[in-house]
Amino acid sequence: MSLLYTKDHEWIAVNGEEATVGITHYAQSQLGDIVFVELPAPGTVLAKGGDAAVVESVKAASDVYTPVSGTVLAGNAALEDDPSLANTSPEEDGWFFRITLSDPAELEGLMDEDAYRAFLAERG
Repeated sequence: MSLLYTKDHEWIAVNGEEATVGITHYAQSQLGDIVFVELPAPGTVLAKGGDAAVVESVKAASDVYTPVSGTVLAGNAALEDDPSLANTSPEEDGWFFRITLSDPAELEGLMDEDAYRAFLAERG
């Protein structure tokens, strides 16, 4: 399963009609120590690019946006219990939510790993 990325530093791993979403290593490194997350409730309908979750760190609070439209299947309860998982394992155990895709064509505008690395390199 390959990851796709947004310019807002979210990742999405797609498995058929379902996907898992989280923040990237870059995002967590910019945020610093994450101390709180607010995840979307199951059944919440999200629109591509819309606010989906909130992450608070010792530095700031930030929104997490959904890379695609769909309905939330689950939030990561382990992340709510231990927000530091977003720092220690952002692209594995620290995922934020799972979603059912409402329009798989929305994936076409996202970056693969090579494109995301190039995007980060351009930022300096």
